[in-house]
Amino acid sequence: MDKNQWYRTYRPFISPMDPCPPIKIKRYSTGPQLFMGFQPPGLEQFPPLTALQKGTLWKAFYDPYFPFKEQKEGAKK
Repeated sequence: MDKNQWYRTYRPFISPMDPCPPIKIKRYSTGPQLFMGFQPPGLEQFPPLTALQKGTLWKAFYDPYFPFKEQKEGAKK
């Protein structure tokens, strides 16, 4: 699955009285578990210590968080 599908956008209300410059489009991340209807048998697993560090046992459910301001367009990880 393409990781770009896990990001959603919305346009918040912008008040004419807002003292700060508006953020016209806001983005948020959705997890990969939302796109799986059920957990299929035989998913690949992390080793126990790695699973504790990543917060999930199954590799299909791992979603690293990258803040939007730090991630440059076209930059490789």
